[in-house]
Amino acid sequence: MTAAEAGYLLCHCCHLLCRPQPGSIHSRCPRCGAVLHRRKPNSLARTWALTLTAYILYIPANLLPIMTVTMSGRGEPDTILSGVKELIVGGMWPLALLVFFASITVPVLKLLALTFLLLSVRFGSHWRPWERTVLYRLTESIGRWSMIDVFVITILVAVVELGTLATIEAGAGAVAFGGVVVVTMFAAMSFDPRLIWDCMAPKDGEVSSHSRPEGAYRMQR
Repeated sequence: MTAAEAGYLLCHCCHLLCRPQPGSIHSRCPRCGAVLHRRKPNSLARTWALTLTAYILYIPANLLPIMTVTMSGRGEPDTILSGVKELIVGGMWPLALLVFFASITVPVLKLLALTFLLLSVRFGSHWRPWERTVLYRLTESIGRWSMIDVFVITILVAVVELGTLATIEAGAGAVAFGGVVVVTMFAAMSFDPRLIWDCMAPKDGEVSSHSRPEGAYRMQR
């Protein structure tokens, strides 16, 4: 018997395992007071909406200038890719790889991972539920580190202010890129990984042949 079948619900805010009061329509967590749900309400719809929004914001984040460096009255705006190119030309390979990984690779991989998880749940896939759960945990934890560009630009704008000698201004691309990071973080938080295991529950008259996923299924529930 799973926890949900035994009448327990997991609080989405403080992760306390609760037994709701019999007959109550909107039970609340005794520790934090949040409303208890068997699954996150409208999880797939909200995650799809946020993921598509991130896809849209990702286009101007890479096409618009992310910052403009002006030295001695001259300067030109730089996008993320042009900034990586300038770092490579300047011989700063480690920093160029870090910016490329955090600003290009991580957001793309996170969007692709969320899309894959959403499609697998939508079509009721039974393929490797344990690995898909691990993929979700990695996607949720690594997304915040792609904010490194926004942190660097914020620090540079605040520190490098030498009048007419040198100035740094944040561009519209930085705003769009920050939006991508924030929206994808909310998308990962909106997705309920237990939906992956709901597809693994045997139907009436069926006996599950997946010994390992069945044990993980009970833990997730």
